[in-house]
Amino acid sequence: MNGKPTPRAAGEGSTRTRLDRGRGALGPALELVHTGRAPTRAVLTAELGVTRATAGAVAAELEALGLIRVDARPGAAAGSQGRPSHRLRLAEDGPVALAAQVHADGFRAALVGLGGRIVATAPGCEIVDADPAKVLGSVVDAGAHLLQQTGRHCVGAGLAVPSAVAEPEGTALNPLHLAWPAGAPVREIFAERIHAAGITGPAFAANDVNLAALAEHRHGAGRGARDLLCVATGHRGVGGALVLDGRLHTGSSGLALEVGHLTVNPEGRPCHCGSRGCLDVEADPLAFLTAAGRDPGPEVSLLQEANDLIRDQYADPAVRTAAEALIDRLGLGLAGLVNILNPDRIILGGLHRTLLDADPERLRAVVADRSLWGQSGGVPILACTLDHNSLVGAAELAWQPVLDDPLAALTAR
Repeated sequence: MNGKPTPRAAGEGSTRTRLDRGRGALGPALELVHTGRAPTRAVLTAELGVTRATAGAVAAELEALGLIRVDARPGAAAGSQGRPSHRLRLAEDGPVALAAQVHADGFRAALVGLGGRIVATAPGCEIVDADPAKVLGSVVDAGAHLLQQTGRHCVGAGLAVPSAVAEPEGTALNPLHLAWPAGAPVREIFAERIHAAGITGPAFAANDVNLAALAEHRHGAGRGARDLLCVATGHRGVGGALVLDGRLHTGSSGLALEVGHLTVNPEGRPCHCGSRGCLDVEADPLAFLTAAGRDPGPEVSLLQEANDLIRDQYADPAVRTAAEALIDRLGLGLAGLVNILNPDRIILGGLHRTLLDADPERLRAVVADRSLWGQSGGVPILACTLDHNSLVGAAELAWQPVLDDPLAALTAR
């Protein structure tokens, strides 16, 4: 949609030689700044394991590509020791990714820069048509309008959907809380709409909880974890995701970590998967509201209704009993996952975040009591911290080719 940035012309020979040596470090260097792990050139030098001169050439090239800014004068924090270093920051006026999310209560588009920073958002829509092509066309149009308004260069687009997305086809296998047909080719439709709108860069699609986990790992509560487990609710159902060594674990065909179908109450409610008592129907907002004796409102408000009830009326015995029952079921499911996956951190989103806030000791005790690894020292259980983490994660899909090879991604014709 906008012109591609042009790298800086080669300088003197010694600079070009250093840059040639460090060209393979451009991607790793950008990822370090993107995730906040290299705030200065000195840290970048140490993390990359290169000379100061090479790190300087790499930083200069990333700046020429419009991705970062290098402070002209080195500085040091008050009280620090050692040689002052040039600070590195992400370019506030740099390229963006178009991020889109569709869920049971509507859809939204946003522009997201490096560092997971949301630059602009379009007004959300609360009506989701039964035809995925219409919905994706509308959300892409909203994103294209944002790009026109801001004049930003777009590196690509990512889509988050409330469904398992099969690979390599990019089909939404079970959009259970949308009226979409099973197996809708969401990535193909999304890519077609992106191309038709004149938006540059590749298009991607993935499960919304997977993308929330990716965003939290890079920019939120999961930062610094090696093996991160994320479990979250929307208005209906329970989703899960796993990040291993910084990358999403999606399995052989994109369908790994369907944690909603772990059985936590064998005599419980029938589940749409054919089993009974799954997390999906035993630990979501509808299950909580029903257990608390409340008549659920419209499906699009179930999550907010459940969260508000816990936060405002936890002293009510019926509400507290229902919350404790869900905490116990959730803890049982998490314990099983801990036994299998041995993560070094668990993060919770949606209603599960609210349950953790309401009674963190109870949840942690259930997980510790029911899991071998929990008994060996405990697994940190934290709340997700990012607003709109699935949108930010969708943008991460689009940013990944740039993180892999900034020069190729931004100068390809």
